[in-house]
Formats: sequence, structure tokens, C-alpha cells
Amino acid sequence: MVLTRQAPPPRVLGLAGWSGAGKTTLLTRLIPCLRGRGFTVSTVKHAHHRFDLDQPGKDSHRHREAGAEQVLVASATRWALMTELRGAPEPDLAFLLARLSPADLVLVEGFKRDGHPKIEVHRAANGKPWLHPEDPAIVALAADAPPPSGAPPWVPLDAVERVADLVLEHARPWPN
Repeated sequence: MVLTRQAPPPRVLGLAGWSGAGKTTLLTRLIPCLRGRGFTVSTVKHAHHRFDLDQPGKDSHRHREAGAEQVLVASATRWALMTELRGAPEPDLAFLLARLSPADLVLVEGFKRDGHPKIEVHRAANGKPWLHPEDPAIVALAADAPPPSGAPPWVPLDAVERVADLVLEHARPWPN
């Protein structure tokens, strides 16, 4: 009998906020920071609109358009698996996380209504309300201005090293 060591579950933390708050910018600055500290990092991004990774005219696009449920494209550089829902319900975060390869951390952009721990990304110029008063899963804030009193811990939006500290402090194993 061969025993294989199963990788520990990834620690998950989300970045939640209104469009234009700076979630993607912060995420793209956090990834190299966390990798520099020795962590492997994967991401899950929720898109509110129809999106396509494929290019019309390419073979993989033609396979998908012909009705394939899944199309896997592989090369010496990368591989990608695209799945067409074809009317099936949108998959939830748990389903998507279960499909990732092992990593130390999974940073989730979007899925702001889900119950995983989150850092709220807030930009005052957006004129949008804070999310944290209504979401108990928000454990910290990264914002360009101080939050109202009684808010979760706050760090400036551009203090990437301090945001990384918050990620490491609050990320929780999945499933939790």
C-alpha cells in the first residue's frame, strides 16, 4: 500500500468592495509580496458579466462553439480548462475552490456575499457605502481614508506589506 501525503487545505481570504475601489490593483500588488514571503498563491475572480478567455477562430473556441462541455488547452507553458455551463446554475465558491491545485493561500476577488473571511477594499471617491456594517465576514479594511469608529482594523490601501500581514492573520483553511 502506498501512502501519499495530502496537501493541507489552502487558507482562503477575499477582497470585497464596490467596482472601482481598487481590488484588482491591490491583488496584483499582494501576490508578489506574499510570494516574496515564501507562499504559493492562487486566485479566484468572480465576473458579473459574460467573459471569454477564448479567441474566435482558434481551435479551442471552435470546439466550444461546436458544443463541447469542457475544452482543455495545454502547451509547454500553461494549461487551461474551460467549462460551458449551458444553462446550468453558476457554480458557488466552494465548488470552484475544490477545483484548484494545492496552494498555501487562495485570494478571492468578488464573491462579496459569501461567508469566507474578507478584507473590504474601499475608496472614498467612489461615494459608495461601506460593506462591513452589513457583513460580519469582513475582518479588516484597506481604504484610502479612515473608516468610521467601531469599524474592523484598518490599514491604508497603498500599504501593501501591512495588507499582506492582514491576509496572513485572517486567512482561514478551506473548508473551514
